[in-house]
Amino acid sequence: MNPLPIDPERLEREWEADLDVLASLAANGDRPEIARPVDVNFRGSPEALAALEERAAEFGFVVLETEPSADGDPCLFLERSQKADEASIRALTETCLQIELIFGLEYEGWGCVAETGLIH
Repeated sequence: MNPLPIDPERLEREWEADLDVLASLAANGDRPEIARPVDVNFRGSPEALAALEERAAEFGFVVLETEPSADGDPCLFLERSQKADEASIRALTETCLQIELIFGLEYEGWGCVAETGLIH
């Protein structure tokens, strides 16, 4: 599958938000080289979300759940294990923006827990 062209301004906006999250993780003692579950979510029509749910594994994700957003729109939550260093998160964001274009969805971001290497 050839990647669709991502709007560079959109990528830059997402990357600025990503850097804020990475800074917050670092402030909490995160060791970005440690792989951990990272979740992402998408908003859109039930049909588009169902299509992504069927193909999530092609993008390296497992399906967590579908639930309504605060305004009632359905959201699909996916997860995959990966590192949280800048290169890995940049690749994640680019993948999610591709998914957004392919399926006609709205990518809403990612999240994970800081990994310090200490046993919880």
